[in-house]
Amino acid sequence: MIPRYTLPALEAIWSEDQRYALWTRIEVAVCRALARRGEIPIDAFAAIESRAKVDPARVAEIEARVHHDVNAFLDALAEQIGPASRYVHLGLTSSDVLDTCLALQLAAALDLVLAECERALASLERRALEFERTPCVGRTHGIFAEPTTFGLKLLRGFDELARARERLVRARAQAAVGKLSGAVGTFAHLDPGIEEEVLGALGLGAAPISTQVVSRDRHAEVLCALAQAAGAIEAIAVEMRHLARSEVGEVQEFFGSEQKGSSAMPHKRNPWRFETLTGLARVVRGYALSGLENTVLWHERDISNSSVERVIGPDATTLVHFMLHRLAGLVESGLMARREYRDRGQRTRIEYPLTEMGAALGLPFFAMTEWGDKWLGDGKGPFTLRSTANGQRLRVALVDEDWQRVAPSEIEPVIDPKFRQR
Repeated sequence: MIPRYTLPALEAIWSEDQRYALWTRIEVAVCRALARRGEIPIDAFAAIESRAKVDPARVAEIEARVHHDVNAFLDALAEQIGPASRYVHLGLTSSDVLDTCLALQLAAALDLVLAECERALASLERRALEFERTPCVGRTHGIFAEPTTFGLKLLRGFDELARARERLVRARAQAAVGKLSGAVGTFAHLDPGIEEEVLGALGLGAAPISTQVVSRDRHAEVLCALAQAAGAIEAIAVEMRHLARSEVGEVQEFFGSEQKGSSAMPHKRNPWRFETLTGLARVVRGYALSGLENTVLWHERDISNSSVERVIGPDATTLVHFMLHRLAGLVESGLMARREYRDRGQRTRIEYPLTEMGAALGLPFFAMTEWGDKWLGDGKGPFTLRSTANGQRLRVALVDEDWQRVAPSEIEPVIDPKFRQR
């Protein structure tokens, strides 16, 4: 992933140095288990454990000749270890190392994603409580509907993201599975007890059944869970982008004192951070499709999945980690409800022209409840059309000379926004 959308912690997990460090850790762990069983001389294992390291540049140099990344790694490792390297990789195939490494990386990456998810959820919960009683317009089909609160809007985002978190937890459990069953998964050259011991020490489960690879439906589940998390983030972002539009103006992204919104129009204050979240969600959804395509391989394996996974695993986890980090920051301190918008809800009674918020706060109530029938009867439709066209305030429209059906004392409690908040 490009640096613009990469945070250092995720970058470290998917770095080349970390990949080779994990490959080395896996190979040494297998040798340790074999040494405990007397299948490797103790002095040979001591040499392996003390000298096992590789230079990524040397691995790349060898790979340019042999055109096989794991063989290049093993050759570079052998150069460091010496004669004892003959015991390294005993009974293993390349995918034992690759898939077990991928499981470790995915588990570590998802742990960081889940930590950012918790932070975003905490921010959403705090701001939802802050705006719990702040009334605003509810919209269906993009049109004024019934009144709601800004806090409820944030709480809806919290609820969806909380479900996304649970999916990520389940997906992590599915992904934290390795294999050391050898070529085509038959344990022909390595006892299953070695697999259980080594994977347990690495903090992984063992695949109940594996071929030469771990089944890719596990990884597809991770990518789909990440895509749904990205969708939950996008849903919040799209809502805020609409509310930040000039003609709506109910919220605004933080705008720094030296920030610029346009090279041509200095008045612009664009919700670009939320727009970024919308765009990145599209990328993550594409990775989910690629993960689903990877679930079908030929026979015991092919490597049509390999080139895809070199991109989508690191990128999808890195992007969702970045998106959650940005969302948490925006909600916590970068999202501002307009001061007059907040003041209206906190200090004054909502009573706007029917062409604005009053249409949502008043007319649906009269059209749908017994008071509407009592006060307006069959005149609800004509009243709605006439009052909206005139831009009248609700109280004025109901008690003017032509519609003397409601006393001001009767309409006051209904107009109070607290009436709509349970």
